[in-house]
Amino acid sequence: MKRSGPLFTLLGGLLLALFMLSLNVTTGSGGSSYGDSSSSTAKPAPPPSPSVKPSPSETSPSKKPSPSKKPRPPADGKYTGRTDDDTASVAITLREGKATAYYCDGRTTESWLKGDVEDDGSLRLTGKGGAKLDGRVEGDTVRGTVDVRDRPRAFSAPRAKKPAGLYRATSEVRGERLDGGWIVQPDGSQVGILNRDGEPTGAPRLDPATGTVRLPGGGRLTARPVVP
Repeated sequence: MKRSGPLFTLLGGLLLALFMLSLNVTTGSGGSSYGDSSSSTAKPAPPPSPSVKPSPSETSPSKKPSPSKKPRPPADGKYTGRTDDDTASVAITLREGKATAYYCDGRTTESWLKGDVEDDGSLRLTGKGGAKLDGRVEGDTVRGTVDVRDRPRAFSAPRAKKPAGLYRATSEVRGERLDGGWIVQPDGSQVGILNRDGEPTGAPRLDPATGTVRLPGGGRLTARPVVP
């Protein structure tokens, strides 16, 4: 009986150790399983942000402003007329943006003027002795003011057709220097001045069909249309 006591004590201790060991194993595996479950839980993905469509003003190309139309200069042509007080004639020839004009009273006063034609049809022509002509092409007529010898006069000159227009002849006949200008009106009337060695006189009649001018006392000139 004395020997069985220690045996029971040893057996009880062994059973207690086995119980404690199984308890530790069970507790450790349970903690590990819980930890894996919590760490493997995936977070929900954020919802996709709605796509923003560009406004039509951002996608459509901006419209370029249409270029303004530049005014065109008046067409080439010939214009003949008279001053408003009917004391002198005026003729103007336009060509490629240039202009030549002639003022003539048919006796002793004349002036040749030149200058540019602006895109809006305005003219600012100048000549010797401070002569000037300011005008504008308005439809089929040039209207303005011509100032010769400090005597400004208003004028109007409608568009003319051949043989009407402006003519000039320069030559030397029998040692005499001749320079003449003629304005032929649409009704066939004409006025001009012929300078003989610088002395102005009324010009003899011009034949517009041939340009021939027969001089008093013999000889002749050939006048041609004036082109700027």
